[in-house]
Amino acid sequence: MPVPSPDTPARPNRDELHMDEALQLAALARGRTSPNPMVGAVVVREGRVVGRGYHQRAGTPHAEIHALAAAGEQARGATLYVTLEPCSHHGRTPPCTDAIITAGIGRVVAAVVDPNPLVAGRGVERLRQAGLDVEVGLRAQQARRLNEVFEKYITTGRPFVVLKSALTLDGKVATATGDSRWVTGEAARRHAHGLRDALDAVMVGVGTVLADDPQLNCRIEGGRDPVRVVVDSLARTPPHAKVLTGGGDSAAPVIIAVTTAAPPPRVKALEAAGARVVVVDGPGPRVDLARLLEILGREEITGVLLEGGPELAASSQAAGLVDKYVFYYAPRLAGGRAAPGPFGGDGVVRMADAYPLVIARVERIGEDLLVEAYPQNRREPGVHRDR
Repeated sequence: MPVPSPDTPARPNRDELHMDEALQLAALARGRTSPNPMVGAVVVREGRVVGRGYHQRAGTPHAEIHALAAAGEQARGATLYVTLEPCSHHGRTPPCTDAIITAGIGRVVAAVVDPNPLVAGRGVERLRQAGLDVEVGLRAQQARRLNEVFEKYITTGRPFVVLKSALTLDGKVATATGDSRWVTGEAARRHAHGLRDALDAVMVGVGTVLADDPQLNCRIEGGRDPVRVVVDSLARTPPHAKVLTGGGDSAAPVIIAVTTAAPPPRVKALEAAGARVVVVDGPGPRVDLARLLEILGREEITGVLLEGGPELAASSQAAGLVDKYVFYYAPRLAGGRAAPGPFGGDGVVRMADAYPLVIARVERIGEDLLVEAYPQNRREPGVHRDR
C-alpha cells in the first residue's frame, strides 16, 4: 500500500465534506443577505443528508430553518452542520437555537462563533444548556473568509473596503495618453462586475467620472447594481454624467460626497439630477474618507468596492481604510514614464517603507491573472501568517 507523501493533502472526512457543502450553499446568496451574513446549513442523519438550506435574504428565514424544514421528522437525533453559530436572539426573525432544540437535533457542528455582539457565543451556550453536543471550529478559515465583509461591519460599524485595480504586467492602469479601455480581457471584467454585484456600494473619485464617464452599474446576468458613491470635494460631477443618467432602469441611488467649499449652484444641479449630496468635511480641503465610510455604515452599507482613480486609492491606503486588494494583471506591457499606476501620491522614499501585503489568492481569470491580498498588519479572515 503506497504511503502518502507529507505534501499530499489529507482526504476530507465526513464532517469536513458536510461543512464544505454548507459553505457552498451559503455562497449561493453572495450579495443578497446584507446586512446579514451568508449562512448555509446541512442536516445529516445516519450518514445521509436529509435537509439543506441557506439564508437567502435579510428578513427571511435563516439557513437552519430551511434545512430543518426540509429534514422534517428526520431531524430528530441528527447532526446539523452550519457555517455560523446559530442565533439566540430575536432580530428580524426568531432565534434559530429554539428551532434547533425543538426539532430534536442531537449534535451541532458550527464553523465559527458569530462575531455579532448580540450572539457571540450565546447561541452555542444555549444549545449546550439544552443538552446538545456542540462543536465549533471546523472549516473556520473558509467560513471567516466567506463573511469577511459582515465581520468587519458588525464589529466596527464601518464597511469592508475592497480596492480593485486592472493593470498591465508593468503596473500601468492606462497609457501615457490616459487610454484605459480595455486593460484586461472580458473574463476579468465580468469577474470585476461580480464584485459590484457582491458589495453594497462602488466608490470612485470625481477624476474617474470626468475622465471615463462610467455608469458604475453591474452588467452581469441577474446582477444587482450597487449604491454609487462619488468623492467630489467641489461638486464637479456634471449633472449629465452617465452615473446619474446612464444607468438605464437602475434604481440604485447615487451619493456624491462634497465639502462645504462646493459651490451651492453645482450642489443644487446635482440634486436636481437625482443625486443625494452629503457634506463630509475633513481637516483639509478634501472629503474625509473615514467619516464618509462611517456615514455609509450607518446606512447599513456593509461593503464598498473602491474602483476609482490613483489619487483616491492612495488617499484610502494612506488613511488605512483598505481591507483587501484585488488586482487583475493583463499579459501586456504599456510602458512610458507618464503612464499612471494604480496609486497616486508621492509614494515611499525607501523600498523598506513599501506597504506590506499578504497574498491570499492567485488565480487565472481567462487570459489575465487575479491576485487578492490583505494588509499585512491586519488579522484578516482566512489569511495565515506567522505571529
